[in-house]
Amino acid sequence: MNLKQKLAIRYVRAELNILSLVDARKAAIKAFRLFCTPQKKTTGKYPDIFSAGERLAFRLEGHTVRGHRWAPYSDSLTPDPIPPKKVLIAHGFESSSRSFDAYIAALLKEGYEVFAFDASGHGRSGGKRILLSDYARMLRFIEQNYGPFHAWIGHSLGGLALVLALEDLPVDPHARLVLLAPAVQLTSAVETFAGVLGLAPAVVQEMNRYVEEIGGHPFSWYSLRRAIGQVQAAILYCQDEDDLITPVAEARGVEQDGHANIKFLFTSGLGHRNIYKAQEMVDQVIAFL
Repeated sequence: MNLKQKLAIRYVRAELNILSLVDARKAAIKAFRLFCTPQKKTTGKYPDIFSAGERLAFRLEGHTVRGHRWAPYSDSLTPDPIPPKKVLIAHGFESSSRSFDAYIAALLKEGYEVFAFDASGHGRSGGKRILLSDYARMLRFIEQNYGPFHAWIGHSLGGLALVLALEDLPVDPHARLVLLAPAVQLTSAVETFAGVLGLAPAVVQEMNRYVEEIGGHPFSWYSLRRAIGQVQAAILYCQDEDDLITPVAEARGVEQDGHANIKFLFTSGLGHRNIYKAQEMVDQVIAFL
């Protein structure tokens, strides 16, 4: 964390704490909106493979969601009579679909039809912030309008959003779900956020009430550990021991729950982002699918 970031945190912390003395509710709403707002976006030129994909867009929750569809590579001029299997990729917080070009290329070579969208406030999609409930709703919309999908790949927040989306949808038991360092408990992220900003317990409680009002559920409901038992697909759960964003202890908790349909793959030294960027992990995911 550089000096500029430290000063910004100090300013926000002071602003929220002063506001909480006057109105805990207003402080909570302001804090929650900050919690849902990406502080950085992936920038730069999109990988070349994106120019080969079909651009897709739809409106949801007042924002335009943008993504791509790629048809599988083929050496034959004759269309395959069997429709290709579809895969959907869901990125994490402060990331975008552009980070998954290696997966897209590998999946196309294996004959999959690939879809990848940017969540609200990320990549090329509209909006300034992302609510987990909206992300799950977006994924359900994609499933219903571009699916059915035979496989899903989700990293970090995208992994949790996929599990929340799929728990309410009929899933083919032969389908495959890959979770790459998925967020497990939204409450853990809220606790970390509250600690960084020094939020008073009363403000955190008001944040929880506000979330329940706008989304129908408290923070504790947004739990992979709660919802994953409802997903009947075969699941590959990948977690690095040195991940500082999604702690390995939470993944171990899911493992201890004893779900027969989940295969766990623990790595070391990759951290939160390289667990999906490393070529060895791309190979493992493709082999599982």
